[in-house]
Amino acid sequence: MRIFSRLYYIALRWAHHPKAPWYLGGLSFAESSFFPIPPDVMLAPMVLAKRNKAWRFASITTVTSVLGGIFGYLIGWLAFDLIEPWLNNIGYGDELELSRQWFLRWGVWVVFIAGFAPIPYKLFTISAGALAMSFIPFVIASLIGRGARFFLVAGLIKAGGERMERALHKYVDTLGWITIAAAVSVYLVFR
Repeated sequence: MRIFSRLYYIALRWAHHPKAPWYLGGLSFAESSFFPIPPDVMLAPMVLAKRNKAWRFASITTVTSVLGGIFGYLIGWLAFDLIEPWLNNIGYGDELELSRQWFLRWGVWVVFIAGFAPIPYKLFTISAGALAMSFIPFVIASLIGRGARFFLVAGLIKAGGERMERALHKYVDTLGWITIAAAVSVYLVFR
């Protein structure tokens, strides 16, 4: 299936749009609290399109992702009882319970790891709020984890340049499925 290459070409088209930084910020914010598509799919093509703005794009992605994480935290803190049935209905019940267990076991380190890894960060932002995790450590761990991830992506794409672009075109579907397999594996191992 060539699902990821189709998404990649759409993201490349968006990356050239004059309002692309706004789209990137909106996607980053939404993904951290309720939307399923990670901002990397737009960050990478934007860096490829304008390599001189790699650090700006990584900064936008990081800041708006952390703001979205704060929104997710507030959802969990203020409205968890209202959204828990909905999360269960859309199939996130097991992951939500797993995130609770991880919080109880590892605390703030879970936020850092979830911010960096290709797992649904929104579940951890909502869980952090629902469990009333200390807010300042939550924000700091989110900033470090998300920042590390997005600056790494931007740096790799910037350094790889045209060669990286050709490799992405060639292997985007394989990389997408590997990422999904890795996320499922992490879930199964820590389950």
